[in-house]
Amino acid sequence: MNFNNNNRLAIFGGKPVRKCMLQYGKQTIDHRDIEAISEVLKENNFLTTGPCISRFEENMAKFVGCKYAIAVSNATAGLHCAVAACNIGPGDEVIVPAISFVASSNCILYVGAKPVFVDIEENTLNIDASKIEAVITDKTRAIIMVDLTGQPADYHAIRKICVKYNLILIQDAAHSVGTDILMESNNLYNNEYCFFRKVGYYSDLTVFSFHPVKNMTTGEGGMVLTNNSELADKIRKIRSHGITIDYKEREKKGNHYYDMDTLGFNYRMTDIQAALGISQLKRLPQWIKTRREIADQYNKGFEKLFKYLEPFPYQDIIYPSGYHIYVIRLKLEKLSCDRDQIFKALRGEMIGVNVHYMPIYLHSYYQKIGKQNNWNYNKGICPIAEQRYNEIITLPLFPTMIGDDILDVIDAVTKVVKFYSKYD
Repeated sequence: MNFNNNNRLAIFGGKPVRKCMLQYGKQTIDHRDIEAISEVLKENNFLTTGPCISRFEENMAKFVGCKYAIAVSNATAGLHCAVAACNIGPGDEVIVPAISFVASSNCILYVGAKPVFVDIEENTLNIDASKIEAVITDKTRAIIMVDLTGQPADYHAIRKICVKYNLILIQDAAHSVGTDILMESNNLYNNEYCFFRKVGYYSDLTVFSFHPVKNMTTGEGGMVLTNNSELADKIRKIRSHGITIDYKEREKKGNHYYDMDTLGFNYRMTDIQAALGISQLKRLPQWIKTRREIADQYNKGFEKLFKYLEPFPYQDIIYPSGYHIYVIRLKLEKLSCDRDQIFKALRGEMIGVNVHYMPIYLHSYYQKIGKQNNWNYNKGICPIAEQRYNEIITLPLFPTMIGDDILDVIDAVTKVVKFYSKYD
């Protein structure tokens, strides 16, 4: 380590790269969004479950190319609705990747079923399709695949498994809203014929997130997409207390009567949120383009550091990433510290790094229920996930980042990595 004045880290008294903290993610809001929300407030007729909800759902279904889109209060609610609509419950098992946000697995617990964890691919952090069949039993009902970092999981391989074993495919696309995958191609690398479909079109059920740091936002909010009319009807009921007829239908019929024929929840989105979503959706393709451009700048900026780190996800023609987040893997064998020290040092340089995510089964609650139910959630069941968790850091990436922000991140990572390098 060299402690001269030029490269002394901020955590050791040096000058930080930035004066103020750069967040890892941030919503993109402008006057069009504000005007859309203001219009809802000015009309003073509906603040919730009004016409903006239907418009938002129709616009999203058209954007994706699917038949049905059901707006919900958040993506966690959407995942719960998706699992519940499939009549999954006690005694059933659902396969889920080891690394994701806990909601991807919690939704299985909500219905009393068992999450079964599968290790990840080394170069994408997504579920490893080649390891799925080994954990399928006669209790397995569904696979929840997660598009971590914004790169779609290996849909083609996972769909084949679902068909073979008659399993439901639920896609947690919280990170991949607005991205697509290659469905057909005559010549993949010469680009002679490539047919892409938007994420949300091809799985049995797909769940989007509109949290502020996601690719588009409604504040909080989510969406469930499907081409199955029966599942769509079930989800509409589940999101609204299990009631069979909503107020619009009652008004049309001039009848006050309604029935509750299933146990539902209040997972409805407001018209205020939907108005924001309608406005945001118009600019989503441009934001995805901008995210990819920023990722390209990072990739080029880190080329001289590839001895010490590598970016995730790798560039993929079939599953192009929407870069909800930009993750690097530290090659710790070539550094004189662990990931957490790098994390602390980058925060000291005013770079708002984060970590996505700890393997779900290592959380204390999962350790507790694993012991209670004799489920094997022991450390070591998904070794690649555990190794990658200790190596990864998420760097700032959002569409309104300016050139200096990007350069600050590159400079800070370079400064910190070289400081802890065993060789430079």
